[in-house]
Amino acid sequence: GWCPLSPAGAQTTQILVQPPWRPAVLWDRVTLTCQSSGPPGATTWYKDGRRWWPEGREPWLISESGTYTCDRAGAWLSPAVHVVNATPVLQVPAQALLEGDTVTLRCRV
Repeated sequence: GWCPLSPAGAQTTQILVQPPWRPAVLWDRVTLTCQSSGPPGATTWYKDGRRWWPEGREPWLISESGTYTCDRAGAWLSPAVHVVNATPVLQVPAQALLEGDTVTLRCRV
């Protein structure tokens, strides 16, 4: 997973992606978990900007490509996670990167 930059003391929400590569690809059996630095609360999931009601319990095994976000009561909306159904795909590690960092890329088919 990764941690987005936010103002000091702000409660943040993020999505933990497994396996931890971006973009996530369906054929990797991608799972998503909503995490928040704030107190536990109700989680709302969105797929392509619309409220999404997955069945069962987290982590969610994703079966459709799309753009996913989540929101926890009292915290900010998470950064978007894109799940694609593509080949080939160029992936980077799912972590915050800064200019000058060495990064491993992988091209997968």
